[in-house]
Amino acid sequence: MENSLIIKIEKLVKRFPVGKTEFTALNNISINFGTGEFTGLVGPSGSGKTTLLNIIGSLDSPSEGDVEVLGKSVSSLNHKQSAQLRNHHNVEFTLLLQQLSGSERKKAVMDALDWVGLTDKIKSRPSMLSGGECQRVAIARSMVKRPEIVLADEPTANLDSKNSHHILQTMKNLNRELKTTFIFATHDEKVMKYLDRIISLEDGKIVKDKLMPNSKS
Repeated sequence: MENSLIIKIEKLVKRFPVGKTEFTALNNISINFGTGEFTGLVGPSGSGKTTLLNIIGSLDSPSEGDVEVLGKSVSSLNHKQSAQLRNHHNVEFTLLLQQLSGSERKKAVMDALDWVGLTDKIKSRPSMLSGGECQRVAIARSMVKRPEIVLADEPTANLDSKNSHHILQTMKNLNRELKTTFIFATHDEKVMKYLDRIISLEDGKIVKDKLMPNSKS
């Protein structure tokens, strides 16, 4: 695991209004993430793992405390800056916004599809792809710009065991090859076997932060 700090979270609190009261989803969270991590946020429903992932990805903002991602405070980002952390489009569309030439776009797209083993599906429409192939397209979409961080909420949801392991091995390979930091929110035992670090949450608090030396590679 690399030591370069890319996510710094200090005294993070997140509250949601519930009627006339408030629900505390995250309670005084302080934790850091470094370059090249393959980490999972785990815990039961309502533990706060998805809320934490959403704040890291600037889909939500803290009620208190600070979250710095790649040196920028999530709370200070405007709508446009927040959108740059997210990607909801097909593999090539994200590159159109970068003013790349057609040949540069094509190479970047083909590299991303090659990483996930889908170069033979480049002309396929979504309806022609299996569930596992659609998940691999989502990975390619995330990786096409070679991001430093990829966030995934339940990446193996609705996939069978074979496709789950294929997806996880693909992400593990990209983590190793590109030094991309992957952070998952999950409760899937199959995912946990691949993780290098498991952060367990209960009732909005971190109860365990453990390195996993025997994770699959």
